[in-house]
Amino acid sequence: MTEAEPQPPAPTASATDAERRLHPMSWLFVLLAQLKQFIVPLLALLVFGQGDRNELWPLIGVGVLALVSLWQYFTYRYGVAGDALVVRSGLLERSLRVIPFARIHNVALQQSMLHRVFGVAEVRLESAGGKKPEAEMRVLKLEDALALETLVRQRGRAAGPAAAAASVASDTLLELSPGEVLRLGLVSNRGLILVAAAFGGASQFNRELIPNLFEHWGKALFGWAGERHFGVAEYAVAAISLALLAVLLMRLLSIVLALLQYYGFRLSEHGRRLTVERGLLARWRTSVSRRRIQAWTLREGLLHRWLRRQTLEVDTAVGEQQNQQRALREVAPIAPPGKCAELVAHLLPAKGWDSLSWQPLPPRSWWRLWLPSVPWVLLAAAVLAWNLGGWGLLALAWLPWSAFKARRRAARAAWALGDELVAIREGWINRYWRFAEIDKLQALQLTRNPVDRRCGTATVWLDTAGAGAMSPPLRVRFLPLAEAQALYATLSREVARRPLRW
Repeated sequence: MTEAEPQPPAPTASATDAERRLHPMSWLFVLLAQLKQFIVPLLALLVFGQGDRNELWPLIGVGVLALVSLWQYFTYRYGVAGDALVVRSGLLERSLRVIPFARIHNVALQQSMLHRVFGVAEVRLESAGGKKPEAEMRVLKLEDALALETLVRQRGRAAGPAAAAASVASDTLLELSPGEVLRLGLVSNRGLILVAAAFGGASQFNRELIPNLFEHWGKALFGWAGERHFGVAEYAVAAISLALLAVLLMRLLSIVLALLQYYGFRLSEHGRRLTVERGLLARWRTSVSRRRIQAWTLREGLLHRWLRRQTLEVDTAVGEQQNQQRALREVAPIAPPGKCAELVAHLLPAKGWDSLSWQPLPPRSWWRLWLPSVPWVLLAAAVLAWNLGGWGLLALAWLPWSAFKARRRAARAAWALGDELVAIREGWINRYWRFAEIDKLQALQLTRNPVDRRCGTATVWLDTAGAGAMSPPLRVRFLPLAEAQALYATLSREVARRPLRW
């Protein structure tokens, strides 16, 4: 898939009603996917096997996996029957799946470098709430994959007749230039997350690896500094320099990851469906109906504000997948605030996002935000003082800073209830706005913990379908009890009288 690639033609009945096979090379991709799962035990057999006979087991295992892959190719069929996709698989133990097009909420296409060489793509058809995809096709010709995506878009219940007729044409809502992708790398922490995951994975195989590395590096650095007779000032400068170098390396790694994942990012609209394409070496293409969007999150950190950028994310009615990069989550990974506001106005027309009346939370609730950090700071200070003496008590300096930060967060926190939307905003250095349409709310809950009962406050929780683990909670907390009960009663009436749209 390239940026200049033409739109796929609408599939005809003759091209879709007949059962079709996967791509002739699909067995190779299935084999490679299975080898990724069994690579560790196969390598263990190869390395630790004793004798000529045992050394053949890895090759026998690869041969068995190859036969299973070929078996899947020869026994897998898919076709169209009315308004449903029919998938047949298996020979001795046969499986028949009939998937209504209206149930398919997300169509995800993935192309690795090897996929692009063969001109194929992996297709996943996902539904709301499912832990596994409704169907996973490894692999189809790229034109067949795009035609299947178009077919789902046309046959789905989300698009009416007029929308189906116009769905071939697409409107580009957002494209990221290479400069914007570089900015995305600067503001993200993907490099730090990747390094932390690498250290965590390494520690699973050898728990002494990480401590030994730090011990080795520490001895080398302190030995080098001792030879040059560093004083306190030199040690401070060296520590600051190392910290700055680590931050620089993490940002460079984040930029590389952003280029690999988001280069060529394009958000387009086909009728009532949104489609995202992105990726430098591997390419991802995913689409979802606009009505499957359950909640919205607008984010900005300190670097975002310096660069005058924001991030717009959505939660969709699709279950959590192991590979989150396949899901449509970021409508605008990075964009100017005006562009993000334009996208919200376009995708939520007449909902009144820009005219909400924000209600601040009680300013005195700052100590509720500050209190959870106090025990951890005291514990850290005690541990450091035990090991370092009086210098460890410097950790207590974090308490006034955390109190100041809690005051700033409380001063900015607010909630809003409009005719169509309910919204909250929180954060200070890292800020976010979270909002949802009232007719997308599935459940309401008013809770009071012991501190709430002591302070006469309550929290109102708002639940929608498909909230991701990375999304901040949609809740209004620290409200006076009477105000929380009034908000809960108002929302309960609205939710009861409106049909649920998801």
